[in-house]
Parts: sequence; C-alpha cells; structure tokens
Amino acid sequence: MQTSVDVGCIVGRIERKGGAEREVGSSVAAKPSRAREVEGAVDARAEPFPLTFADGASGESYPFRHRLPGDPYLTRLRSEYGLDGVVAGTSDDEGRLRMIRAWVHGRWQHDGWNEPERSDAISLLREAERGARFRCVEYSIVLAAALSALGIPARVLGLRTQDAETRESGAGHAVVEAWLPDRHTWVMADGQWDITPVAGGAPLNAVELRQALARDAAAVDIDTSASDAGRNDYLEWIAPYLCYFDVPLDNRCDALQPDPQGTERLMLVPVGAKEPRVFQRRWPLRGVTFTRSLQTFYAAPV
Repeated sequence: MQTSVDVGCIVGRIERKGGAEREVGSSVAAKPSRAREVEGAVDARAEPFPLTFADGASGESYPFRHRLPGDPYLTRLRSEYGLDGVVAGTSDDEGRLRMIRAWVHGRWQHDGWNEPERSDAISLLREAERGARFRCVEYSIVLAAALSALGIPARVLGLRTQDAETRESGAGHAVVEAWLPDRHTWVMADGQWDITPVAGGAPLNAVELRQALARDAAAVDIDTSASDAGRNDYLEWIAPYLCYFDVPLDNRCDALQPDPQGTERLMLVPVGAKEPRVFQRRWPLRGVTFTRSLQTFYAAPV
C-alpha cells in the first residue's frame, strides 16, 4: 500500500548576488545566515510539492549493524572523553542527546572543505584538539559514536536535494538519527548546528520534519543551546535537503565513511521519484540499495 505523506520538497531557483559567489563543498552548505550568499542556495519561495512513500510492511529486510555500548572502541571513547560527565544530571534519553549534541558541536569550528586524516570518532577528536576543523559529516560521525557509547543507537543520515544528481556542489548535508529507547522512535540531531527539530514539544526524525514543514511550518521549532542558531534561517536552509535520505547498513563507529561510495547504504526514495545513480555529476553512487518504505527505513534497531 502507498500512503501520501503530506510533505513537500522545496526545489527552487539558485540565487546569485553579483555573479561572484563560490559554491560550497560536496556535502555541506553554508551557515544558515550565509545561505543566500553562495551559489547553490535554494530560494525557499519555490512551491513545495507532495511526496508519496510506501506504507506498511514491505517484506524488505536489511542487515543493519550497530555496536553495543560495551564494545572496546566505544568504551575507550566514553572513558577518554568523559562522556558520562557530559551527560551528568540528565535523566532521560532526550536530555542525554541534547547534552552530547551540544558537546560535539563545540569540539571544533565548521570547515566545509577540510577532510580528516582518518574518519573514526576518536581520530577526529584528536585532530580537532590539534586545531583541525571539519565538515558536517565529521560532526555526525562523532555524534553517532558518542551516542552509541552511551547506549543510544545512532546512525549517520545523508540528506540530499531533489537535484542531487545535477548540481555541481552543495547537494547534500549530513546529520544523525538517534533511537531514543524511552520514546521508541528515531530522532534527528544536527551536530554541526547543535539542533534537533521539534513540533508540539516532540523531537522529529528527518521525514517527520519534512511532513511538519509542509503541513504547518509555523508549528516547527528547534531545540538548541547554540547562540547563533536561528530558527527561521535553519529551517529555511535545511528544507531543500529533505528530499532523499540514506544511511549506512554498517553503523559501527569505526566503519563509518565520509564518502557516500565508501560503504553499503540504504536510500529512502519517494514513490515516483528517480533513484539517483550519481552525486553532484561526478560521483557514482555505488553500493546503494533503494527503498520506498518508511517502515523499512525507520525500523527499530536490533
């Protein structure tokens, strides 16, 4: 069965100012307050259109892999970086997510061009201690690993624009989705911006954010402790990326790769939309399996 999800993917015109802008890196767009200053910024005045996803059991099954909190790597991360102290005083999963998200956000300043020497969480944190700055995907790798170390299953979620195949750059963003056991749901967390979207007081996953923005954008808010994170700027900035969603099948923290070709992935595609085969004109999407099923994509971790 297919169910129309009342959401819209904002696909707009590129705004150029004076013809002198540069484009952003392959997986990152500019800071929300600067989003209109770069080529690749999407005009949020474009009309959204409804999307449809398959609903109900699809019969699909995928071998998602997660590390358990007692894993030696996660134990080392938890101990070396004092993660228990970071979440001290919080009594629920949402509170722990909030504290860890803010902690990761503060590890370095964003750089949309710099690539790390190694892409596991401990190596990234060590490079950051030496002054390195990284992209959205590195924030997400560290956030997912830190949450996993505290017993909150998490995965790096790739977000892609509707025109991700044909745009030359700025067609993707990386966030995290965390499984909150006490809420029994996946929740989106953006480590680069220290933001989780909420509506009606409840945290949202990425597809729920799409749905909420299309139904009543005024009802969507952000949970953040970052002083420079503006609600309107962020929601306008993130909306164009909420068109395709992909996650690694292997979510063990030292197996995560910043390159979307680097690991097998599952991509959620709207019914009727094209299955993208290339990213930003240049990079073939290898090892990607496509699904149209929300239930499959948002299955509880086992």
